[in-house]
Amino acid sequence: MKRIRAIKINIMFVIIIVFIFLCITLKLIYIGTGNVMVKGKTLASFASDRDTVKRTLKAPRGTIYSSEGEVLAKDVNSYTVIAYLEPSRTKDENHPYHVVNKELTAEKLSPIINMSKEKILEILNTKIKTCDENNLCKESIPYQVELGPGGRGITELVKDQIEELDLPGIDFLSSTKRYYPNGDFLSYELGYAKTDDSGTYKGEMGIERYYNKELTGEDGYIEYQSDLYGYQITSMPSVEKKAVAGNDIYLTIDTNIQMFAEQAKTTLEKAKPQWATVAVVNAKTGEILGVSSSPSFNNNTLEIKSYYSPFVQNTYEPGSTMKIFSFMAAMQNGVYDGDEKYQSGRLKVDDAVIKDWNGYGWGKITYDEGFMGSSNVAASHLALDKLGRAKLKDFYNLLGFGKKTGIYPELKDVDTEGTGLVNFRYNTEVASASYGQGISVTAIQMLQALTTLGNKGTMLKPYIISKIVDSDGNIVLENKRTEVSKVCSEEVATKIIDLMRGVVDGRCKMSTGTGYKIKGYDLVGKTGTAEIASSSGGYLSGSTNYVRSFAGLFPGKDPEIIVYVAAAKMNNSSYLKTAVKDLVKNVGTYLNIYGDVSDNEDITYTLKSYVSKKTEDVKNELKDSGLKSIIIGDGENIIKQYPEENVILNKNSKVFLLTNSNKYKMVDIKDWSRNDVLSYAKLINLNVVFNGFGYVKDYSIDKNSEIDLSKTLEVTLEPKYKLEEDVGEDKKDENKTQ
Repeated sequence: MKRIRAIKINIMFVIIIVFIFLCITLKLIYIGTGNVMVKGKTLASFASDRDTVKRTLKAPRGTIYSSEGEVLAKDVNSYTVIAYLEPSRTKDENHPYHVVNKELTAEKLSPIINMSKEKILEILNTKIKTCDENNLCKESIPYQVELGPGGRGITELVKDQIEELDLPGIDFLSSTKRYYPNGDFLSYELGYAKTDDSGTYKGEMGIERYYNKELTGEDGYIEYQSDLYGYQITSMPSVEKKAVAGNDIYLTIDTNIQMFAEQAKTTLEKAKPQWATVAVVNAKTGEILGVSSSPSFNNNTLEIKSYYSPFVQNTYEPGSTMKIFSFMAAMQNGVYDGDEKYQSGRLKVDDAVIKDWNGYGWGKITYDEGFMGSSNVAASHLALDKLGRAKLKDFYNLLGFGKKTGIYPELKDVDTEGTGLVNFRYNTEVASASYGQGISVTAIQMLQALTTLGNKGTMLKPYIISKIVDSDGNIVLENKRTEVSKVCSEEVATKIIDLMRGVVDGRCKMSTGTGYKIKGYDLVGKTGTAEIASSSGGYLSGSTNYVRSFAGLFPGKDPEIIVYVAAAKMNNSSYLKTAVKDLVKNVGTYLNIYGDVSDNEDITYTLKSYVSKKTEDVKNELKDSGLKSIIIGDGENIIKQYPEENVILNKNSKVFLLTNSNKYKMVDIKDWSRNDVLSYAKLINLNVVFNGFGYVKDYSIDKNSEIDLSKTLEVTLEPKYKLEEDVGEDKKDENKTQ
């Protein structure tokens, strides 16, 4: 029989086990109630935060380019200069991490951030006052200060200059800003973008606003789990959605022609106009090549006097440039005889008297002469006696007056474009509409209507957006030549051009545009001087209260370029002539429309690929083809070229050839265009800044000296042609509506 062994259980052991179990249970209950704190948070909250760490990846905004690919608006890294003042930052006196010598620091920074030494010193000597609960106060130095305003929003280039000074205690806060490299350049058209409360850029004006949706990218994010200290747990999976950059926009703007337009605007501003606009358009396509308006502003600093674009939003009475279209209406309707004579001077219409601009006319003259002399009476006769209200109004509507051209998309929150008003009923209104009073237009409408003359009677839609490209390089929108309507016959268009030639060339003794004549240039045009309506009714009086304008095309034989210039309340109208003549000569020369050309200069050459070929062989080949080779470096082989292969060039065009050399010597760039300088600088990654407009007058790096690519090439430009300014008013347009 087995013996059963009895086991005695120690009661104390049982009590201890039960106690431990109760403690564990109570602890779990305590934790479960959420009372445990970790880094200032309940355990549940901390765990939740750890599981949902999510960081936004900001999407870059799209870049805006010119037609040649030059950047007009882009996102750049922006920096704010800060100074650490707290001495405790420095642990080793030989390697200080705070500002030690304030005098020296202020002196060195002053010219770079455009602040006085005294102002910087004032900031560096800042004291802060703190008081306790007993109102006992003391002064102390702040840990760090910002060196503003000059040190705010500086570029990478300026940051590099400051870093080269190696100043103790100077550091930078990084951010992103919208940057417009050319400053006051195409200001109203580009507009600007600013960050909202979430840090996302939003277009506030111009193309930045009208195409904000296209330019705005899609933010991404990264989501991960973090440890107790907030660091990502690498062993745990993360979720990432990459940011998608906004679409890039390419404009039809040619930067060289834009420069010429800016120069013309600057000339107009000498006459202190209330507003002014200058535009250059490709007559064959409707592409806007350059446009500048006043008052203008720098898109980076935004000192804006008016938010209303003079080019597309401002409406005004156009004056006698409208006679181009009222005479065109009469011709197209078959009621015009240019050799028919009428009595100029005055015409009674109901209770009003229509007067020619000189008050007395020129006796009996032909209607052709009436156009060249800008006769209001001639236009009124055509409108009232031959056309009638309905036909004149219908023709104006066919030309697009009274409605938007559609150059920009419609937006709910802003009128992107003015419509003007073409509405007349009574005989006096019909008469005045024929010579551009009592109706209102925009500059872009005038340009659209003028395209009719460059296309044998077919009107084109003007456009400034060439294409929109997404972040993968796909073209999502591409604009091209668009025909709006057939307005008149080729014969009518040719006849109008011939009359406009007579306005300028002086074949008629009363021609109003002889001040615009340029020897050797087949410029055709029409002048306009319109009274300005008063808010209290009627028109303003005084010698400056006019909108003066010029509508022109060249060459008249087969127009390639349209220019339109208008300005209100100028104190000297002769500046309008100077601006137009400078503009025509510069654009004509740049596009090789005019100039000292020989019979064989219209020969073209299609470029090959010269990459990897011998430098000397390529140089000789291009010379034989009549092209100018710009050799960059002294290498034996070509490693890059501009323009690239298959590009067609005219004789005497430049071809830039980069050789396999590590060092570059400065070539002579005098008389080069701005675009040529940019092409040269981009090939060697040389920073360049421009002053002025036109062609190279002077530059900062000595010819044939070795180029330091860490430096910036400063280039001074000036117009190729300097025309003498008229000093007095042209008697034919002084204080008169024509």
